[in-house]
Amino acid sequence: MRSKVVTKEEAMAKVHDGQTIAFSDIHGMMAADELIAGILEKGVKDIVAISISGGNPGEGVGLLIGAKRVKKLITTHTGLNPEAVKQLFAGELEVEYNPMGTWVERQHAAAAGLGGCLTPTGVGTEVEEGKQKLTLGGKEYLLELPLPSDVAIIKATKADTAGNVHFKMNAINYNDTMALASKFVIVEVEELVEVGELGPEEIDLPAPVVDMVYLRTGERKYLPKMWQRLKAKAEGGK
Repeated sequence: MRSKVVTKEEAMAKVHDGQTIAFSDIHGMMAADELIAGILEKGVKDIVAISISGGNPGEGVGLLIGAKRVKKLITTHTGLNPEAVKQLFAGELEVEYNPMGTWVERQHAAAAGLGGCLTPTGVGTEVEEGKQKLTLGGKEYLLELPLPSDVAIIKATKADTAGNVHFKMNAINYNDTMALASKFVIVEVEELVEVGELGPEEIDLPAPVVDMVYLRTGERKYLPKMWQRLKAKAEGGK
């Protein structure tokens, strides 16, 4: 069976200026930080980033925003990244805000090959501006268009060499949907095993969905800096 394990350089060969790139980043948590560092090193710019948040300053997608490599951010909020907010108000960063459920369902629609999804969320608010509105069964809905990506950069716990991927506990989050909505999927993992070492119940993202697997070379990163600080503060207060 063909190995999908690649070097950072091989992974970066698939990332280019102007692409729409989806990131599995929640405030720096679950961010594929070594691949993101590779994007910075390569000098990729004009990225349309799909991320559930604007990240934290200096972490995850926040690194790319801070370096002004992102021209548009499609997200649910930017409240934890002052740099993203600063660029937004300065007109340097375009931000498209989505309700969180809508953000996920738009990718779900892309993954399923649908023309969009209907939701009552946002009806009668600024969210509905410029969107088609339909009335079904006496209730108004907004038509939200699919949200596909050219490349998905996803962080996971473990993978085998064929590309079967395992996420620790609830770290899978929306990452399976994000992968299915993307044309090309690169997964950064903490641990690499041989084919057959992952049990069927451990495979959260099957090999046919994954194009490349990158084994991070740095220390394992189970907690982002923000949670490390909170953990240290809590332990120090005992």
